[in-house]
Amino acid sequence: MDTKAKSGQMKLGVSGAAETGHCGIDAYDKGLELGRQIAHAGAVLLTGATTGFPLWAAMGAKEAGGISIGFSPANSEKEHIETYNLPIEYMDVIVYTGFGYPGRDLIFTRSCDAMLFGCGRIGTIHEFTVAFEDKKPIGVFEADWETDEVIKDILKNGHRPNDKIVFDTDPHHLVEKIVFLVNQDKTNRASFHFAPPTDDA
Repeated sequence: MDTKAKSGQMKLGVSGAAETGHCGIDAYDKGLELGRQIAHAGAVLLTGATTGFPLWAAMGAKEAGGISIGFSPANSEKEHIETYNLPIEYMDVIVYTGFGYPGRDLIFTRSCDAMLFGCGRIGTIHEFTVAFEDKKPIGVFEADWETDEVIKDILKNGHRPNDKIVFDTDPHHLVEKIVFLVNQDKTNRASFHFAPPTDDA
């Protein structure tokens, strides 16, 4: 696969737990496969430049010849490694936001065309909230972890419908659904145009 980034290449973010003891025994394999499927779709993988599930997705993407970009809470590589104890492997580029975890989450999520969510806890839910409020396409990976059920409960008890959220147990199908939603979004945006001003305007 040609790993050179193309103009307008789709950017898919993966959010998930950095500490994965609660994620189940096969979370590692699921993270790898999600990253592979993102690369196979020709998209760039974006993560929070952290450990755990996002790192596994980055490993899978790189294994499949894809591009991986991380958004760090740190203000430098030194702080990223020494203060936050975060990895630099499996990322082609790391953006050092310097805004800690809350600010990093916002910049990371808003840099994506869509977000995919695996096993996670409060940080993952924070990134889900940003994506939801920004009306981005959202893919929720259903598995033995509890995160998908937590998100379903949030949506069930909420009062705002959202037709850009999809669920699936198969990472290939989940990425397919998300790619469709992103392309649909882009088509809808392209359909809006402004008429040139007239002489009698």
